[in-house]
Amino acid sequence: MKSIRPYASRLFAAVLAASAAIPAVASAENSATVGGLTFVNKGLVGIGRIPANERDKFGETFGSGSGMAVDQAAWSRDGASYKGTLYLLPDRGYNAVGTVDYRPRLNTISIGLTPTAPGAAPEAGKEQSGVDAKLVDSTLFIDDKGGDMTGLDPESGVRPAAGDFPPLPQATNGKIALDNEAITRMADGTMFVSDEYGPYIYHFSADGHLLSATQPPKALLPMRKGALSFASNNPGPGASTPDPKDPETGRQNNQGLEGMAMTPDGKFIISVLQSAARQDGGDSGSTRQNTRAMIYDAADPDHLKLVHEYVVPLPVFKDAKDKTTIAAESEIVALSDKTFLMLARDSGNGQGLKGDTSLYRKVGIVDVSAATDIAGSDFDAGKPIAPKGVVDPSLTPATLTPFIDLNDKAELARFGLHNGTPNDKNNLSEKWEAMGLASVLDPNLPDDYFLFVANDNDFLTQDGFQVGAAYKADGGADVDTMFQVFQVTLPGLKK
Repeated sequence: MKSIRPYASRLFAAVLAASAAIPAVASAENSATVGGLTFVNKGLVGIGRIPANERDKFGETFGSGSGMAVDQAAWSRDGASYKGTLYLLPDRGYNAVGTVDYRPRLNTISIGLTPTAPGAAPEAGKEQSGVDAKLVDSTLFIDDKGGDMTGLDPESGVRPAAGDFPPLPQATNGKIALDNEAITRMADGTMFVSDEYGPYIYHFSADGHLLSATQPPKALLPMRKGALSFASNNPGPGASTPDPKDPETGRQNNQGLEGMAMTPDGKFIISVLQSAARQDGGDSGSTRQNTRAMIYDAADPDHLKLVHEYVVPLPVFKDAKDKTTIAAESEIVALSDKTFLMLARDSGNGQGLKGDTSLYRKVGIVDVSAATDIAGSDFDAGKPIAPKGVVDPSLTPATLTPFIDLNDKAELARFGLHNGTPNDKNNLSEKWEAMGLASVLDPNLPDDYFLFVANDNDFLTQDGFQVGAAYKADGGADVDTMFQVFQVTLPGLKK
């Protein structure tokens, strides 16, 4: 797939009420209608794994997918099979108790796909071999001065602004702290990486050197006692917890820029906060629904310019105790500068955890066409967009339409998987956090694409090695990296 052009997104159905409720949308089974266009989920067509104890070229445990980029130029088809390259971001390292001095990196994956026809049964014994994924390389991220970066919590550390760089999160060992969550890779190999600590967008060279950093609007910067404080309350060895433990305004702990993607025309970068900022209802799990999407002009990659910003509603569902809760955003894929796919999920359930059954893992379609643009407004200076979770009456949020259910029992069963008991290796793991698109490359299906979805296994293995020491994950967990591949029809995108 050489390039994709965005389609013109049009207003559909009704917009959200100011209350935080998700609107009803018109959609048939396995399809979603947005802006007069019908998007179709044809279902799972492939599954694959990388073993939990896989190690990279630095001898450290491989850490799965917090973010994904597909090398479009390398994607090709040979008969019924495909091959290409994926780039996967692990997050900040194995940190069951506090954070560690893990060096952030990007992993290169050789990928092969022999899809099962939509709705068909895979060949017996080969239900999970349709995706052949192999780790082939790893590239460390290096700061602007040539030094290692770290996954350690920045605690209360801030490297002062200098030159074109804003103040940066800094750990007690003096290294720039990075909890990378999403990646966009450019044709020249340079990369944009989003971060939870900042929450920032970083621009790296093809060989992993930091070129620039983009600070979000002031309203999203984590503030404690009136000062910038990047801590996420996950202190490393010997470090202290922040005071107070949560920011008073700005992004909540561990709820930074979880999703980021470039529009198919290469002109804009969209980034989405994982859940509402503290002042926007993010101080409670039951009111954190209204997050924000920032859209940046990427004409100058080292000086991204915020041009649009919108309120985005996260999905609401009932947990096992019938309590209303919010599914946090985990990843996005841009379809245009007005629409994007958004993966949202629950927490605490899946393989390797005590909770076995997930209640919400879905990909939806977000449309900002009729939403209020708040870029540069008082809401960027700190005025709450949704105090206590109730949207300011002057604002119209984006619309959210359900599209793909990752917990679909029938689809999972075709490939020997399930959601819930038994809580074994075929139960989906908790965190599904990476997505990428690749064309089906079929002239008879010009609007069809493969949507790759990967998990973040949190480095959970019984044969782990990281930061100079062996480890075994709590509870006997061995969680493989897993890839799910869906065939989808996305009208309006052209090769």
